[in-house]
Amino acid sequence: MNLKEFESVLNQPANIRYEYFVKKVVDSETVWGLYEDGWAVTKDDNGNVLFPIWPKREFAEHCANNDWENYLGESMDLYEFIDDLLPRLKVDGLKPSIFFNNDDSAVLDVDILIRDLKAELEKY
Repeated sequence: MNLKEFESVLNQPANIRYEYFVKKVVDSETVWGLYEDGWAVTKDDNGNVLFPIWPKREFAEHCANNDWENYLGESMDLYEFIDDLLPRLKVDGLKPSIFFNNDDSAVLDVDILIRDLKAELEKY
């Protein structure tokens, strides 16, 4: 991915980045997070614990700063993500934070993300 495409996608509104995320992770069958002795998590202004995820390593590592400066992009298999990790997040009360860009992200319920990923998978 060239720098122009990277910056263009990164500067889109959260809802557009979410659509990009769904298409790209289904296409690559890979989801990216930040990892260093455990996955990176954060909290929103209401105290909800968020699990940030990205469609590509470059986007994840762009956010590896401040508290996450020693974290590296780590991939997850899409099917394990849908079948194992997302249900675990739901049980633990975490919400997925999709495509954080150091400013905002799309935060939604696990069930909505699973539904959208499965709907996109049906197109393949």
